[in-house]
Amino acid sequence: MIDWLKDNWLKVVIPLIAFLATTIVGLWFKRFVDKILDRWKVRTKWEGSHLVITMVRRQVLPWFLLLGIVIATQVSELTANTKTLIVKIIGSLFVLFLGWGIIVLSEQLLRLYLLKTKAPQPTTAIVINIVRITLIIVVALILLDIWGAPITPVLLLIAVIVLVAAFIFRNSAPNFFAGFQLSTSQQLKVGDYIKLETGEEGHIIEMGWNNTRLRVLDESVIVIPNSRLTQHKVINYGRPLKKAEEPFRFYVRSQLTELTGLKAKNLQELIEVMRKVPDAVIHYHTHRFLEEHHYLTPEPANDFGIWVSDALGDEALGERLASVNTFEFTNLGTLRERLIGIIEEQLAKRPDSREAMTGREFYFIKSVSVILPTPYAAHDLREFAEILRKISLSSLYFHIFESRLRLGKGLNDFSVWMKDRLDEEQLGEEITRLDPYTYTLEALRLTLIQLIEKRIK
Repeated sequence: MIDWLKDNWLKVVIPLIAFLATTIVGLWFKRFVDKILDRWKVRTKWEGSHLVITMVRRQVLPWFLLLGIVIATQVSELTANTKTLIVKIIGSLFVLFLGWGIIVLSEQLLRLYLLKTKAPQPTTAIVINIVRITLIIVVALILLDIWGAPITPVLLLIAVIVLVAAFIFRNSAPNFFAGFQLSTSQQLKVGDYIKLETGEEGHIIEMGWNNTRLRVLDESVIVIPNSRLTQHKVINYGRPLKKAEEPFRFYVRSQLTELTGLKAKNLQELIEVMRKVPDAVIHYHTHRFLEEHHYLTPEPANDFGIWVSDALGDEALGERLASVNTFEFTNLGTLRERLIGIIEEQLAKRPDSREAMTGREFYFIKSVSVILPTPYAAHDLREFAEILRKISLSSLYFHIFESRLRLGKGLNDFSVWMKDRLDEEQLGEEITRLDPYTYTLEALRLTLIQLIEKRIK
Protein backbone atom coordinates (compact mmCIF):
# COMPACT_ATOMS: atom_id res chain seq x y z
CA MET A 1 0.00 0.00 0.00
CA ILE A 2 2.87 2.35 0.90
CA ASP A 3 4.70 1.51 -2.32
CA TRP A 4 1.52 2.20 -4.31
CA LEU A 5 1.10 5.59 -2.62
CA LYS A 6 4.76 6.47 -3.41
CA ASP A 7 4.17 5.77 -7.07
CA ASN A 8 0.63 7.25 -7.34
CA TRP A 9 0.53 10.02 -4.71
CA LEU A 10 -0.54 12.58 -7.27
CA LYS A 11 -3.63 10.50 -8.08
CA VAL A 12 -4.71 10.89 -4.41
CA VAL A 13 -3.45 14.35 -3.57
CA ILE A 14 -4.98 16.19 -6.54
CA PRO A 15 -8.59 15.01 -5.87
CA LEU A 16 -8.08 15.65 -2.13
CA ILE A 17 -6.81 19.17 -2.82
CA ALA A 18 -9.79 19.76 -5.11
CA PHE A 19 -12.18 18.60 -2.37
CA LEU A 20 -10.52 20.69 0.34
CA ALA A 21 -10.38 23.75 -1.89
CA THR A 22 -14.07 23.45 -2.68
CA THR A 23 -14.86 23.04 1.04
CA ILE A 24 -12.83 26.16 1.92
CA VAL A 25 -14.63 28.13 -0.79
CA GLY A 26 -17.89 26.80 0.62
CA LEU A 27 -17.05 28.03 4.14
CA TRP A 28 -16.14 31.45 2.80
CA PHE A 29 -19.27 31.55 0.64
CA LYS A 30 -21.41 30.57 3.64
CA ARG A 31 -20.09 33.53 5.65
CA PHE A 32 -20.70 35.81 2.68
CA VAL A 33 -24.25 34.50 2.24
CA ASP A 34 -24.93 34.84 5.99
CA LYS A 35 -24.11 38.55 5.88
CA ILE A 36 -26.29 39.10 2.82
CA LEU A 37 -29.18 37.23 4.44
CA ASP A 38 -28.87 39.22 7.68
CA ARG A 39 -29.05 42.51 5.78
CA TRP A 40 -32.00 41.19 3.75
CA LYS A 41 -33.82 40.21 6.95
CA VAL A 42 -33.39 43.68 8.47
CA ARG A 43 -34.39 45.41 5.22
CA THR A 44 -37.49 43.37 4.40
CA LYS A 45 -38.80 42.75 7.96
CA TRP A 46 -40.72 39.79 6.53
CA GLU A 47 -41.99 37.50 9.25
CA GLY A 48 -41.05 34.42 7.23
CA SER A 49 -37.48 35.56 6.57
CA HIS A 50 -36.02 33.65 9.53
CA LEU A 51 -37.43 30.40 8.10
CA VAL A 52 -35.80 31.01 4.71
CA ILE A 53 -32.49 32.03 6.30
CA THR A 54 -32.43 28.93 8.51
CA MET A 55 -33.05 26.65 5.53
CA VAL A 56 -30.38 28.29 3.35
CA ARG A 57 -27.76 28.27 6.11
CA ARG A 58 -28.31 24.56 6.66
CA GLN A 59 -28.03 23.83 2.91
CA VAL A 60 -25.01 25.87 1.74
CA LEU A 61 -22.15 23.89 3.29
CA PRO A 62 -23.57 20.43 2.39
CA TRP A 63 -24.00 21.69 -1.20
CA PHE A 64 -20.29 22.56 -1.41
CA LEU A 65 -19.29 19.26 0.21
CA LEU A 66 -21.24 17.40 -2.46
CA LEU A 67 -19.78 19.71 -5.12
CA GLY A 68 -16.29 18.99 -3.78
CA ILE A 69 -16.86 15.25 -4.14
CA VAL A 70 -18.00 15.74 -7.75
CA ILE A 71 -14.93 17.90 -8.61
CA ALA A 72 -12.60 15.46 -6.87
CA THR A 73 -14.13 12.63 -8.85
CA GLN A 74 -13.75 14.46 -12.14
CA VAL A 75 -10.04 15.23 -11.62
CA SER A 76 -9.32 11.70 -10.46
CA GLU A 77 -8.20 8.87 -12.73
CA LEU A 78 -11.26 6.73 -12.10
CA THR A 79 -12.94 5.10 -15.06
CA ALA A 80 -15.60 6.95 -16.96
CA ASN A 81 -18.32 4.56 -15.80
CA THR A 82 -17.27 4.96 -12.15
CA LYS A 83 -17.23 8.73 -12.49
CA THR A 84 -20.72 8.69 -14.03
CA LEU A 85 -22.03 6.49 -11.24
CA ILE A 86 -20.56 8.72 -8.53
CA VAL A 87 -21.97 11.85 -10.19
CA LYS A 88 -25.42 10.28 -10.33
CA ILE A 89 -25.23 9.31 -6.65
CA ILE A 90 -24.07 12.77 -5.61
CA GLY A 91 -26.72 14.38 -7.83
CA SER A 92 -29.38 12.22 -6.23
CA LEU A 93 -28.19 13.15 -2.73
CA PHE A 94 -28.23 16.84 -3.73
CA VAL A 95 -31.81 16.58 -5.05
CA LEU A 96 -32.96 14.71 -1.93
CA PHE A 97 -31.27 17.16 0.42
CA LEU A 98 -32.57 20.22 -1.44
CA GLY A 99 -36.04 18.71 -1.85
CA TRP A 100 -36.29 17.91 1.84
CA GLY A 101 -35.29 21.48 2.73
CA ILE A 102 -37.90 22.95 0.37
CA ILE A 103 -40.62 20.65 1.75
CA VAL A 104 -39.83 21.63 5.35
CA LEU A 105 -39.68 25.33 4.42
CA SER A 106 -42.99 25.23 2.53
CA GLU A 107 -44.73 23.50 5.45
CA GLN A 108 -43.43 26.08 7.92
CA LEU A 109 -44.50 29.01 5.69
CA LEU A 110 -47.93 27.49 5.13
CA ARG A 111 -48.47 26.97 8.86
CA LEU A 112 -47.39 30.55 9.48
CA TYR A 113 -49.85 32.09 7.01
CA LEU A 114 -52.73 29.69 7.63
CA LEU A 115 -52.42 30.42 11.33
CA LYS A 116 -52.76 34.12 10.58
CA THR A 117 -55.95 33.48 8.61
CA LYS A 118 -57.25 31.35 11.52
CA ALA A 119 -57.89 28.45 9.18
CA PRO A 120 -59.22 25.32 10.94
CA GLN A 121 -56.78 22.53 11.68
CA PRO A 122 -58.29 20.13 9.08
CA THR A 123 -57.84 22.71 6.31
CA THR A 124 -54.26 23.40 7.36
CA ALA A 125 -53.47 19.68 7.29
CA ILE A 126 -55.07 19.25 3.86
CA VAL A 127 -53.12 22.11 2.25
CA ILE A 128 -49.81 21.00 3.78
CA ASN A 129 -50.33 17.40 2.65
CA ILE A 130 -51.17 18.49 -0.90
CA VAL A 131 -48.02 20.62 -1.14
CA ARG A 132 -45.90 17.86 0.43
CA ILE A 133 -47.16 15.20 -1.97
CA THR A 134 -46.66 17.49 -4.97
CA LEU A 135 -43.06 18.24 -4.01
CA ILE A 136 -42.31 14.57 -3.34
CA ILE A 137 -43.61 13.68 -6.82
CA VAL A 138 -41.41 16.40 -8.39
CA VAL A 139 -38.35 15.12 -6.51
CA ALA A 140 -39.12 11.53 -7.55
CA LEU A 141 -39.43 12.54 -11.22
CA ILE A 142 -36.07 14.39 -11.09
CA LEU A 143 -34.40 11.35 -9.53
CA LEU A 144 -35.83 9.12 -12.24
CA ASP A 145 -34.52 11.49 -14.89
CA ILE A 146 -31.05 11.48 -13.29
CA TRP A 147 -30.90 7.70 -13.45
CA GLY A 148 -32.30 7.59 -16.95
CA ALA A 149 -35.51 5.78 -15.98
CA PRO A 150 -38.53 6.36 -18.26
CA ILE A 151 -40.78 9.09 -16.86
CA THR A 152 -43.78 8.59 -19.14
CA PRO A 153 -45.00 5.36 -17.47
CA VAL A 154 -44.73 7.03 -14.07
CA LEU A 155 -46.78 10.00 -15.25
CA LEU A 156 -49.38 7.64 -16.67
CA LEU A 157 -49.46 5.74 -13.37
CA ILE A 158 -49.98 8.99 -11.45
CA ALA A 159 -52.79 9.95 -13.84
CA VAL A 160 -54.46 6.56 -13.35
CA ILE A 161 -54.17 6.87 -9.57
CA VAL A 162 -55.71 10.34 -9.71
CA LEU A 163 -58.60 9.11 -11.86
CA VAL A 164 -59.24 6.10 -9.63
CA ALA A 165 -59.13 8.29 -6.53
CA ALA A 166 -61.53 10.75 -8.15
CA PHE A 167 -63.94 7.90 -8.94
CA ILE A 168 -63.73 6.40 -5.47
CA PHE A 169 -64.16 9.72 -3.73
CA ARG A 170 -66.62 11.22 -6.21
CA ASN A 171 -69.25 11.57 -3.47
CA SER A 172 -66.80 12.95 -0.92
CA ALA A 173 -65.15 15.42 -3.29
CA PRO A 174 -68.00 18.00 -3.21
CA ASN A 175 -67.95 17.90 0.59
CA PHE A 176 -64.17 18.20 0.61
CA PHE A 177 -64.13 21.28 -1.64
CA ALA A 178 -67.11 22.74 0.25
CA GLY A 179 -65.19 22.28 3.48
CA PHE A 180 -62.18 24.02 1.97
CA GLN A 181 -64.43 26.87 0.82
CA LEU A 182 -65.97 27.23 4.28
CA SER A 183 -62.61 27.24 6.01
CA THR A 184 -61.08 29.84 3.71
CA SER A 185 -64.13 32.13 3.72
CA GLN A 186 -64.37 31.98 7.54
CA GLN A 187 -68.13 32.52 7.31
CA LEU A 188 -68.74 29.68 9.75
CA LYS A 189 -66.56 28.90 12.74
CA VAL A 190 -66.50 26.41 15.56
CA GLY A 191 -68.79 27.75 18.28
CA ASP A 192 -71.23 29.55 15.95
CA TYR A 193 -74.92 28.84 16.35
CA ILE A 194 -76.41 28.13 12.90
CA LYS A 195 -79.77 27.17 11.48
CA LEU A 196 -80.25 25.53 8.07
CA GLU A 197 -83.30 26.20 5.94
CA THR A 198 -83.93 22.45 6.12
CA GLY A 199 -84.52 22.77 9.87
CA GLU A 200 -81.29 21.57 11.49
CA GLU A 201 -79.82 23.97 14.04
CA GLY A 202 -77.24 23.99 16.80
CA HIS A 203 -73.73 24.98 17.80
CA ILE A 204 -70.85 23.99 15.55
CA ILE A 205 -68.53 21.78 17.58
CA GLU A 206 -66.28 20.53 14.78
CA MET A 207 -65.61 21.36 11.13
CA GLY A 208 -63.97 18.46 9.31
CA TRP A 209 -62.88 17.75 5.76
CA ASN A 210 -66.16 16.20 4.68
CA ASN A 211 -68.75 17.24 7.24
CA THR A 212 -69.59 19.57 10.09
CA ARG A 213 -70.83 18.39 13.48
CA LEU A 214 -73.57 20.26 15.34
CA ARG A 215 -74.63 19.93 18.96
CA VAL A 216 -78.38 20.40 18.82
CA LEU A 217 -80.73 21.55 21.55
CA ASP A 218 -81.43 18.07 22.93
CA GLU A 219 -77.64 17.67 23.38
CA SER A 220 -77.37 15.08 20.62
CA VAL A 221 -74.91 15.52 17.75
CA ILE A 222 -75.85 15.59 14.08
CA VAL A 223 -73.45 15.41 11.14
CA ILE A 224 -74.07 17.80 8.24
CA PRO A 225 -72.24 17.21 4.91
CA ASN A 226 -70.26 20.33 4.05
CA SER A 227 -71.87 20.53 0.61
CA ARG A 228 -75.25 21.17 2.27
CA LEU A 229 -73.82 24.16 4.10
CA THR A 230 -72.78 25.76 0.81
CA GLN A 231 -75.84 24.77 -1.22
CA HIS A 232 -78.56 25.72 1.28
CA LYS A 233 -79.42 28.90 3.09
CA VAL A 234 -77.75 29.01 6.50
CA ILE A 235 -78.53 31.56 9.22
CA ASN A 236 -75.49 32.22 11.39
CA TYR A 237 -76.45 33.66 14.76
CA GLY A 238 -72.81 34.18 15.64
CA ARG A 239 -70.58 33.22 18.48
CA PRO A 240 -72.06 31.56 21.55
CA LEU A 241 -73.27 33.70 24.43
CA LYS A 242 -72.05 33.34 27.97
CA LYS A 243 -72.40 29.76 29.11
CA ALA A 244 -74.28 28.92 32.27
CA GLU A 245 -72.47 27.20 35.12
CA GLU A 246 -74.81 24.31 34.48
CA PRO A 247 -77.45 23.93 31.73
CA PHE A 248 -81.15 24.45 32.30
CA ARG A 249 -82.90 21.13 31.80
CA PHE A 250 -86.52 21.26 30.77
CA TYR A 251 -89.11 18.97 32.31
CA VAL A 252 -92.71 18.26 31.46
CA ARG A 253 -95.52 17.63 33.90
CA SER A 254 -98.37 15.23 33.25
CA GLN A 255 -101.29 15.63 35.63
CA LEU A 256 -103.52 12.83 36.87
CA THR A 257 -106.69 13.51 38.89
CA GLU A 258 -107.60 11.50 41.95
CA LEU A 259 -110.87 11.62 43.93
CA THR A 260 -110.24 12.17 47.62
CA GLY A 261 -113.67 10.94 48.75
CA LEU A 262 -114.25 14.23 50.54
CA LYS A 263 -117.15 16.54 49.78
CA ALA A 264 -118.98 19.57 51.20
CA LYS A 265 -122.62 20.62 50.92
CA ASN A 266 -122.37 24.02 52.66
CA LEU A 267 -119.88 26.74 53.48
CA GLN A 268 -118.99 25.42 56.94
CA GLU A 269 -118.19 21.98 55.60
CA LEU A 270 -116.26 23.59 52.73
CA ILE A 271 -113.84 25.45 55.00
CA GLU A 272 -113.46 22.46 57.36
CA VAL A 273 -112.38 20.20 54.51
CA MET A 274 -110.22 22.93 52.93
CA ARG A 275 -108.21 23.13 56.14
CA LYS A 276 -107.19 19.46 56.16
CA VAL A 277 -106.72 18.58 52.48
CA PRO A 278 -103.16 18.60 51.07
CA ASP A 279 -101.86 21.42 48.90
CA ALA A 280 -102.35 19.28 45.80
CA VAL A 281 -106.13 19.63 46.26
CA ILE A 282 -105.98 23.41 46.57
CA HIS A 283 -103.71 23.53 43.53
CA TYR A 284 -106.13 21.52 41.42
CA HIS A 285 -109.18 23.61 42.28
CA THR A 286 -107.39 26.95 41.75
CA HIS A 287 -105.32 26.10 38.67
CA ARG A 288 -107.03 23.46 36.58
CA PHE A 289 -108.82 26.07 34.48
CA LEU A 290 -105.49 27.60 33.57
CA GLU A 291 -104.36 24.44 31.77
CA GLU A 292 -107.70 23.21 30.48
CA HIS A 293 -108.56 26.64 29.09
CA HIS A 294 -105.05 27.98 28.47
CA TYR A 295 -106.31 30.00 25.52
CA LEU A 296 -108.47 32.23 27.76
CA THR A 297 -107.35 35.45 29.42
CA PRO A 298 -107.58 36.64 32.10
CA GLU A 299 -107.51 33.52 34.27
CA PRO A 300 -110.97 31.90 34.68
CA ALA A 301 -112.47 31.71 38.16
CA ASN A 302 -111.40 29.01 40.62
CA ASP A 303 -113.65 26.03 41.46
CA PHE A 304 -114.57 27.38 44.91
CA GLY A 305 -115.96 30.65 43.57
CA ILE A 306 -117.89 28.90 40.80
CA TRP A 307 -119.44 26.37 43.20
CA VAL A 308 -120.47 29.02 45.73
CA SER A 309 -122.14 31.07 42.96
CA ASP A 310 -123.82 28.18 41.10
CA ALA A 311 -124.56 25.55 43.73
CA LEU A 312 -125.25 27.79 46.75
CA GLY A 313 -126.53 30.80 44.86
CA ASP A 314 -124.32 33.27 46.74
CA GLU A 315 -123.03 35.30 43.80
CA ALA A 316 -121.50 38.02 45.95
CA LEU A 317 -119.31 35.59 47.90
CA GLY A 318 -118.56 33.66 44.72
CA GLU A 319 -117.36 36.86 43.08
CA ARG A 320 -115.08 37.62 46.04
CA LEU A 321 -113.55 34.16 45.91
CA ALA A 322 -113.11 34.37 42.13
CA SER A 323 -111.38 37.77 42.38
CA VAL A 324 -108.54 36.48 44.53
CA ASN A 325 -105.30 37.29 42.66
CA THR A 326 -103.34 34.06 42.72
CA PHE A 327 -100.16 35.86 41.65
CA GLU A 328 -99.98 37.62 45.03
CA PHE A 329 -99.28 34.35 46.83
CA THR A 330 -95.91 32.66 46.85
CA ASN A 331 -97.21 29.33 48.14
CA LEU A 332 -100.42 27.35 48.29
CA GLY A 333 -100.65 27.55 52.08
CA THR A 334 -101.20 31.31 52.10
CA LEU A 335 -103.60 31.02 49.16
CA ARG A 336 -105.61 28.44 51.09
CA GLU A 337 -105.77 30.70 54.17
CA ARG A 338 -106.89 33.65 52.04
CA LEU A 339 -109.81 31.69 50.55
CA ILE A 340 -110.84 30.31 53.94
CA GLY A 341 -110.57 33.78 55.47
CA ILE A 342 -112.99 35.24 52.90
CA ILE A 343 -115.55 32.52 53.63
CA GLU A 344 -115.17 32.88 57.44
CA GLU A 345 -115.50 36.63 57.17
CA GLN A 346 -118.75 36.17 55.27
CA LEU A 347 -120.08 33.65 57.80
CA ALA A 348 -119.16 35.95 60.68
CA LYS A 349 -121.16 38.80 59.16
CA ARG A 350 -124.08 36.72 58.00
CA PRO A 351 -124.41 33.05 58.89
CA ASP A 352 -125.53 31.08 55.87
CA SER A 353 -127.22 27.72 56.20
CA ARG A 354 -127.82 27.16 52.52
CA GLU A 355 -126.85 23.73 51.25
CA ALA A 356 -126.25 22.40 47.78
CA MET A 357 -128.77 20.05 46.25
CA THR A 358 -127.98 16.36 46.25
CA GLY A 359 -125.49 15.62 43.52
CA ARG A 360 -124.21 19.17 43.45
CA GLU A 361 -121.96 18.99 46.49
CA PHE A 362 -118.38 20.19 46.18
CA TYR A 363 -116.23 17.15 45.51
CA PHE A 364 -112.59 17.58 46.43
CA ILE A 365 -110.16 16.34 43.80
CA LYS A 366 -106.45 15.90 44.14
CA SER A 367 -104.00 16.49 41.29
CA VAL A 368 -101.16 13.99 41.01
CA SER A 369 -98.20 15.22 38.98
CA VAL A 370 -95.84 12.98 37.05
CA ILE A 371 -92.62 14.84 36.25
CA LEU A 372 -90.66 13.61 33.24
CA PRO A 373 -87.42 14.97 31.73
CA THR A 374 -87.40 16.27 28.17
CA PRO A 375 -84.38 15.88 25.87
CA TYR A 376 -83.81 19.64 25.90
CA ALA A 377 -81.08 21.47 27.81
CA ALA A 378 -80.11 25.13 27.36
CA HIS A 379 -76.53 26.31 27.92
CA ASP A 380 -77.09 29.98 27.07
CA LEU A 381 -79.91 32.43 26.35
CA ARG A 382 -80.00 31.75 22.61
CA GLU A 383 -80.52 28.04 23.14
CA PHE A 384 -83.05 28.84 25.85
CA ALA A 385 -85.15 30.94 23.47
CA GLU A 386 -85.03 28.28 20.75
CA ILE A 387 -86.12 25.56 23.17
CA LEU A 388 -88.99 27.72 24.43
CA ARG A 389 -90.38 27.58 20.90
CA LYS A 390 -90.33 23.78 20.97
CA ILE A 391 -91.47 22.71 24.43
CA SER A 392 -95.08 21.79 25.18
CA LEU A 393 -97.44 23.99 27.17
CA SER A 394 -97.31 21.43 29.96
CA SER A 395 -93.57 21.98 30.26
CA LEU A 396 -94.03 25.75 30.27
CA TYR A 397 -96.74 25.42 32.93
CA PHE A 398 -94.50 23.25 35.10
CA HIS A 399 -91.59 25.70 35.12
CA ILE A 400 -93.74 28.82 35.62
CA PHE A 401 -96.69 27.83 37.79
CA GLU A 402 -95.88 24.46 39.33
CA SER A 403 -92.50 25.50 40.69
CA ARG A 404 -93.83 28.80 41.96
CA LEU A 405 -96.72 27.51 44.05
CA ARG A 406 -96.74 23.80 44.69
CA LEU A 407 -92.99 23.55 45.15
CA GLY A 408 -93.00 26.69 47.28
CA LYS A 409 -90.18 28.47 45.45
CA GLY A 410 -91.93 31.80 45.13
CA LEU A 411 -90.04 32.26 41.86
CA ASN A 412 -90.35 30.47 38.56
CA ASP A 413 -87.60 28.08 37.46
CA PHE A 414 -86.55 30.33 34.57
CA SER A 415 -85.80 33.33 36.77
CA VAL A 416 -83.92 31.23 39.32
CA TRP A 417 -81.66 29.73 36.64
CA MET A 418 -80.96 33.04 34.95
CA LYS A 419 -80.06 34.73 38.22
CA ASP A 420 -78.08 31.93 39.82
CA ARG A 421 -76.40 30.28 36.81
CA LEU A 422 -76.09 33.03 34.20
CA ASP A 423 -75.78 36.15 36.38
CA GLU A 424 -78.63 37.63 34.36
CA GLU A 425 -80.15 39.44 37.32
CA GLN A 426 -82.06 42.03 35.31
CA LEU A 427 -83.59 39.57 32.86
CA GLY A 428 -84.50 37.19 35.67
CA GLU A 429 -86.19 40.04 37.50
CA GLU A 430 -88.16 41.07 34.39
CA ILE A 431 -89.50 37.53 34.05
CA THR A 432 -90.30 37.41 37.76
CA ARG A 433 -92.37 40.59 37.50
CA LEU A 434 -94.57 39.09 34.78
CA ASP A 435 -98.01 38.14 36.03
CA PRO A 436 -98.44 34.79 34.26
CA TYR A 437 -102.11 34.61 35.22
CA THR A 438 -102.92 37.51 32.88
CA TYR A 439 -101.56 35.69 29.80
CA THR A 440 -102.65 32.72 27.82
CA LEU A 441 -99.91 30.10 27.89
CA GLU A 442 -99.03 30.76 24.24
CA ALA A 443 -98.92 34.51 24.87
CA LEU A 444 -96.72 33.87 27.89
CA ARG A 445 -94.37 31.77 25.77
CA LEU A 446 -94.11 34.56 23.17
CA THR A 447 -93.52 37.22 25.84
CA LEU A 448 -90.68 35.21 27.38
CA ILE A 449 -89.04 34.71 23.98
CA GLN A 450 -89.30 38.42 23.20
CA LEU A 451 -87.68 39.37 26.52
CA ILE A 452 -84.79 36.96 25.94
CA GLU A 453 -84.21 38.00 22.33
CA LYS A 454 -84.21 41.65 23.37
CA ARG A 455 -81.52 40.84 25.90
CA ILE A 456 -79.46 38.92 23.31
CA LYS A 457 -79.51 41.82 20.86
